[in-house]
Amino acid sequence: MRDFQFPGRSPVRATEAMAATSHPLSTLAAVDMLRSGGNAMDAAVCAAAVQAVVEPQSTGIGGDCFVLYCPKGQGEVIAFNGSGRAPAAATVDWYQDKGFSELPKQGPHAVTVPGAVDAWCRLLEDHGRKGLADALAPAIRYAQEGYVVHDRVAFDWEDPETDLSADEVATRIFLPGGKPPKPGDIHRQPELAETLRVIAKKSRAGFYEGAVAEDLVGRLRALGGLHTLDDFAATKGDYRTPVSTSYRGHGIHQMPPNNQGLTALLMLNLLSGFELGKLDPGGAARLHLEIEAGRLAYQDRDAFVADQDHVDVPVKALLSGAYADSLRAAIDPKRAMTHLPRLDLPGSDTVYISVVDRDRNAVSFIHSTYYSFGSGVVGPKTGVVLQNRGSSFRLDPKHPNAIAPGKRPMHTIMPGMMTKDGRAMMPFGVMGGGYQPFGHVHLVTNMIDFGMDPQQAIDAARVFYNHDVVEAERSVRADAVEGLRRLGHQVVESGHPLGGGQAVLIDWEKGTLTGASDPRKDGLALGY
Repeated sequence: MRDFQFPGRSPVRATEAMAATSHPLSTLAAVDMLRSGGNAMDAAVCAAAVQAVVEPQSTGIGGDCFVLYCPKGQGEVIAFNGSGRAPAAATVDWYQDKGFSELPKQGPHAVTVPGAVDAWCRLLEDHGRKGLADALAPAIRYAQEGYVVHDRVAFDWEDPETDLSADEVATRIFLPGGKPPKPGDIHRQPELAETLRVIAKKSRAGFYEGAVAEDLVGRLRALGGLHTLDDFAATKGDYRTPVSTSYRGHGIHQMPPNNQGLTALLMLNLLSGFELGKLDPGGAARLHLEIEAGRLAYQDRDAFVADQDHVDVPVKALLSGAYADSLRAAIDPKRAMTHLPRLDLPGSDTVYISVVDRDRNAVSFIHSTYYSFGSGVVGPKTGVVLQNRGSSFRLDPKHPNAIAPGKRPMHTIMPGMMTKDGRAMMPFGVMGGGYQPFGHVHLVTNMIDFGMDPQQAIDAARVFYNHDVVEAERSVRADAVEGLRRLGHQVVESGHPLGGGQAVLIDWEKGTLTGASDPRKDGLALGY
């Protein structure tokens, strides 16, 4: 009798098109857009807009996005940076004079000007088939008429580190009856529905100028923020050249700094010197190498990654083979390193979207307000939750990531793209704040070194080195945990799932698509 295992979900397979997101309503909206004649970019923006409503703890139009795009799955990968900037009045001296030792996690000084809406408009104009009104229509409907709160969304809504009651507007909208919604409850956001209608009608100007911008700037300044209407009006995303590496014959592409994507590439460069495929994929030896590579790569992330419009980031040197060789020498397969400084990496709430259409346009799209409900600051008339990306800045004037006027902060959210032989192979992403480079590397090596399909690679148990301990999901095998401890790691059980991912794999020879979505989230992959 054949042995058929049921470790988790089955991958989703189709021929025409595929979308994978972390929420069922978002995936459905993307597929509806594809089936009505839209392309992958239309579907991705439509899905992101829906999630801006139905996953309000994770994302919203008050946040940022990054996109990797491979038109028709051929040739160069395009990168778009949709992250916002600090206000023109934001200087290290201003904050130090006011007694700040670091940027706060919540409140107006954590807010950078949102870049998402500008990115949506530009990407649809340049690469979409449908208009903005079509892309926003499902989101407007859910905001106005209501949506059912899903289980993982409800879990995140109750994040104990999020104090929605600190802002009366946030309390009114997101704590109906004084408490977070439960799974199965209906939640509505009529103010946000009206804001989305304005954007659908006026495009970019509907958010960055006029009544919406006035509402947001007025709220920020009333709370002591430095933002102005000119800061909003000046917001503009831009196309960038991806940073890339080759891993065992596969191209792996990430956003360049100010994004942390090169951290994953550096980890892969370090791991390329080990024969991972000969190890047990769930065993301590493999996980140890991944942990140690991450510990080294994150040191460079924290030392160098910043806005390249303001500082020189030595990307070429960091991703060179010689540099990887020099770092790799510090990794002992039989013992954890003891000389590295402590890592303290924040988590975050994020949504990631992977879409491939019938023409094989491939989109890798990530969108976030950073911490749960971002800064906790909400526009009183617009219902817009503002992100807290400014909290990533430093107040050390000598640090590359020091806050400065019009500067973008170091950013955690990472879309990924895998290519092979000059064609797109898989848009992919793994959410989770500081965890994301670990998540990307775990997914990529699961597939390339261990032959897993995308769903198996996403399902597989995860570990994360943070706060000087190894956080291990409950599904990490007991023998692997004990093995890591014998290698010198302090291992604790993670109190929450580590990240959440999506991917769509393109098989050019068979003409098929294989989609995967993380069971750690509410979402799914759908194709036809």
